Amino acid sequence: MRVGIISATLNESFTGVPKYTYNLIRELYKFLDKDLYLINYKQNQFFKDLNQVIIENPFHNFSLSYIWYSYLPLSSSLEKHDLDIIHNPYQVPTLFKFKQKYVITVHDLIQILFPKEVKPLVYLVQKIMLPKTLRMADKIISVSYHTKRDLIKYLKIPEDKIEVIYHGVDEDYKPLPEKEVEMIKKKYNITTPFILYVGSLKPLKNIPTLIKAYYKLRKQGLEYKLVITGKKRWKYREIFKLINKLNLQKDVIFTGYVPREDLPALYNAADLFVSPSLYEGFGLPPLEAMACGTPVITSNTSSLPEVVGDAGIMVDPYDVDGLAKAMYEVLTNDGLREELRKRGLERAKLFNWKKCAEEHLRVYEEVYNI
Repeated sequence: MRVGIISATLNESFTGVPKYTYNLIRELYKFLDKDLYLINYKQNQFFKDLNQVIIENPFHNFSLSYIWYSYLPLSSSLEKHDLDIIHNPYQVPTLFKFKQKYVITVHDLIQILFPKEVKPLVYLVQKIMLPKTLRMADKIISVSYHTKRDLIKYLKIPEDKIEVIYHGVDEDYKPLPEKEVEMIKKKYNITTPFILYVGSLKPLKNIPTLIKAYYKLRKQGLEYKLVITGKKRWKYREIFKLINKLNLQKDVIFTGYVPREDLPALYNAADLFVSPSLYEGFGLPPLEAMACGTPVITSNTSSLPEVVGDAGIMVDPYDVDGLAKAMYEVLTNDGLREELRKRGLERAKLFNWKKCAEEHLRVYEEVYNI
């Protein structure tokens, strides 16, 4: 059974979907060895020793290379390598049906359910083409039961066509020695205790609610800084307007994109991790924070309860007062903070990339034998 994984997402910043793709390939190689192929429009920097199927992309400047994905099934290179299964770990649609068996991973339906939160072109491509692509697929992998329910409810996908496979958490995310933690604080010029947010800057991440809750926390006399990491994405300017309005310029630290080698230590350095997101297909940052032993507060919406379970505190993402209260309780109650730390470490053990890869293999074998 020869499996080709479309690895073009690894050409982008190492965030959610690229993390999933990278770790999946790394673990699958241990099982498939020479029967694993990477499909990309350029040589992959992470897996140079793996089989590469390079398919030229004349549209590399086009957003997310949608056109390259769309016409990928027509490439003769795929037949040349005698691939049995193609797996697309990112839900970019294709115009045509693959001649090989086809598996696609759907992470969420944000681009369809929240049209005002994405660029119009992205919305149109997903709205028009994704349902057709999913109908052509032999199997759909969903990263949470919440996303599976959305697929059934909004796109009318048959339940038995969808397999739920959770992400794992990388082994680098763990409690670290104090020396490493202090080094990362020095690198990012953080000199005081702090609350951490990890993710991009866009509306669905609900950062304004976090800032308002943090403002209330400061009014109660807690001198913690708020550290916000991630790239500026869609409609991010409202965040900075709010910070200026509340006069928090000296209290909120923006790091920009944090490379993956720095994130574990940054999680370790934080006194509290907060993510009041409105919608997540899975939500890796809360899991990564738990694996590092950092107390977690997150939303009680979408897939987040599946990931966090009883290991964190969950709040209504629209409730500023409720979020501020939860943050105050964790930061002022040593016993609660230690209990959340222990629960988080245990909860994180349930999610690992080896298990994730094994479950993918079972899907491939099922599709291969159809």
